[in-house]
Amino acid sequence: MKTVLLSQRVDILASRGERRDAVDQRLVVWLAECGYLAVPVPNQPERVALYWDRLRPHGVVLSGGNDLASLGGDAPERDRTEQELLRLAQVSGRPLFALCRGMQLLLDSFGVPLERVEGHVASRHDLLLDGIPHQVNSFHSWAAREVNEQFVVRARSADGVVEAVRHAHLPLYGVMWHPEREAEFNVLDRQLLVDSLG
Repeated sequence: MKTVLLSQRVDILASRGERRDAVDQRLVVWLAECGYLAVPVPNQPERVALYWDRLRPHGVVLSGGNDLASLGGDAPERDRTEQELLRLAQVSGRPLFALCRGMQLLLDSFGVPLERVEGHVASRHDLLLDGIPHQVNSFHSWAAREVNEQFVVRARSADGVVEAVRHAHLPLYGVMWHPEREAEFNVLDRQLLVDSLG
């Protein structure tokens, strides 16, 4: 199995005064079934380089959950952690695959504007992914309708929201859905991940 560093959401337990890092167990299972050993990275940006140096990962997966701090989210430490993972992926040429909120961070980091969208929470969309019909789940309130010249759009929803991208020159990929939330993992999602991460 190839090792990938996996970002985590931040759950706030006010009653205990705790900020907890968390990841859906199904995401770890999905990655394993695709051939990747996920190593969750704590939301401590100052330690990301240590994880990177010690583990020499094959790639990075940015998970879903939490809004970006610039969009009203309450986990700025997660933004900084993922920005550092993205930076290290870029300078090393390692592939990065971003899910939902992860894709939002990817686009935002390259200056693509995000906007609030309606009808994308707890819904499903029929897409053409690189010309192939694909039905996906949807759990996001923020997305892009256009990208800049640094990205190629691979899929859009019927209302024009960008649902999948790849960077024009770097091995950086993003989708706005959650493959791990499907009752049965989808073969096309698996192939997309493997083709993206290698």
